[in-house]
Amino acid sequence: MHVVANKLQLTLAILKPDCMACPHIISEIRRIMLENEFWLVRTKMVKLSREQAEEFYSVHQEKFFYNRLVTFMCSGPIGVHVLAREDAINTWRKLLGPTKVLRTVFEEPTSIRGRFGLTDTRNCAHGSDSEETANKEIQFFFPEIDIDKFREEIRKFLEEKGTMLFNEKSCEHECHN
Repeated sequence: MHVVANKLQLTLAILKPDCMACPHIISEIRRIMLENEFWLVRTKMVKLSREQAEEFYSVHQEKFFYNRLVTFMCSGPIGVHVLAREDAINTWRKLLGPTKVLRTVFEEPTSIRGRFGLTDTRNCAHGSDSEETANKEIQFFFPEIDIDKFREEIRKFLEEKGTMLFNEKSCEHECHN
C-alpha cells in the first residue's frame, strides 16, 4: 500500500461479542480489513467489566439503548483493533454500513453489518466516528500508545520506504526495513 505519511489516519475498530462468538465471521472481517489496505497496528481481546463498558459508552448514557448496549458489550470478549490507512475513519465506517441493521440489510447488504449484524445493538462491530473520538477510544483501550509519537514513527518509517508485513499469529502488521 502506498501511503503518504501525513495522510495516515488511525481509527478504532471493535468486533463485538456477537461477532467474537463466530470464528468464521472474525476471519472474514479481518480479511475485509486487509483487502481494504488497513494496517492492524494494535490488536487485543478484552472482556469488559460493566464499569468499563459504562465508561466507554458514557456519551450514550441518556439514550434509551444505553443499558442494553452496556450489558451486551460486557457479555463476552471483544476484539479491539487500531487500524491505520489514509481516510481510515470514513473507510472503516463505510465498510461497516449503517448502525440500524434492519435498514442496512436492505440498503447495504454487502456491508459488514448487512452481512453479519443481528440487531441494532448486536450489529457486529464498532468504528470511531471522528478523529477526536478515535484518539479518545484508542487511549481507552491502549493507554500505552502515544498517538503523536506513533504518527511520527510511522512517518519516518514510510519515508525510509519500509515494508509492513501482516503477522497472522499476533494479528498485527509489523515494520520491516
